Amino acid sequence: MVVKVLVVDDSGFFRRRVSEILSSDPNIQVVGTATNGREAIDQALALKPDVITMDYEMPMMDGITAVRNIMQRCPTPVLMFSSLTHEGARVTLDALDAGAVDFLPKNFEDISRNPEKVKQLLCEKVHSIARSNRRGLVAAPVVSASALGKPTALSSLGRPGIAVPAPTPATVTARASAPKRKSYRLVAIGTSTGGPVALQRVLTQLPGNFPAPLVLIQHMPAAFTKAFAERLDKLCRISVKEAEDGDLLRPGLALLAPGGKQMMIDGRGAVRILPGDERLNYKPCVDITFGSAAKSFHDKVLAVVLTGMGADGREGARLLKQGGSQVWAQDEASCVIYGMPMAVVKANLADAIYSLDDIGRHLAEACV
Repeated sequence: MVVKVLVVDDSGFFRRRVSEILSSDPNIQVVGTATNGREAIDQALALKPDVITMDYEMPMMDGITAVRNIMQRCPTPVLMFSSLTHEGARVTLDALDAGAVDFLPKNFEDISRNPEKVKQLLCEKVHSIARSNRRGLVAAPVVSASALGKPTALSSLGRPGIAVPAPTPATVTARASAPKRKSYRLVAIGTSTGGPVALQRVLTQLPGNFPAPLVLIQHMPAAFTKAFAERLDKLCRISVKEAEDGDLLRPGLALLAPGGKQMMIDGRGAVRILPGDERLNYKPCVDITFGSAAKSFHDKVLAVVLTGMGADGREGARLLKQGGSQVWAQDEASCVIYGMPMAVVKANLADAIYSLDDIGRHLAEACV
């Protein structure tokens, strides 16, 4: 099936290059372009593309406002282009909150130096998000962080709070029974595409006195994880920080693996941050963290695999299961991309399969 794409950017050079790269794939058709957010909305309604690529900074209407309008009027998977800066990270996270599915760095030098690599990455992203779950795209009203027990936070756009999409109906599956209560030494959560919003949904349901330490592994560039940890910390009752080498696990603290590196857990409950291995596709890698947790804590880990492309987390989940730990997977209906959880389920490694809106509540019930 040919994927129809709308390219939105105020830069004529970038519109042309993105269109050329996408058009070089015989299974992708660029059906239109737009130079600002207002044009993007009109073109989305008229052309009904399968995927939209979207810049943030544009005249007339910025990308985030355009994404929010598109999600309300004609929900369509959106791939954002972002700068690899702290501010770019904050803006991109706002776009994901508004309903965008994924993002790519907007790097003109890479396009010039590594055209084949850029082509492969961009086309793969477009094909994958074209298959995303549109039911999970619609943005919801902004929820104030003060209602969750923390002072009201300002997003990078200056509006109070952070958007958390409205709950979707829970999906009943054969493995959605109430969780067993246990004293876990660690809760480990791995995710990729769709993960930033999914993690917000899960972690905002946890009480401030949550009794277990948490580690979070989200596929994300190095420039983004600090901003993401800060956002989660402002929104959640538990504490969240970007992990640093030597950090100690403690109840009610979630440590987010830094982008571009690998995070491991030792038997003393300390975090080890290692350089990203070029032989590994993912930095951070869910399998690496899950595997180290299995070695250190044996049957005292509760692992959760959320929405994402690929199969990262499956082999780590296998090691955890061999040690007697519990593994949960997000169900297909509530995933943006049913890849990572599907890999765990198909390998028969999932002890439970839960809807995204049930996972946080069940974590609070399971950990004592």
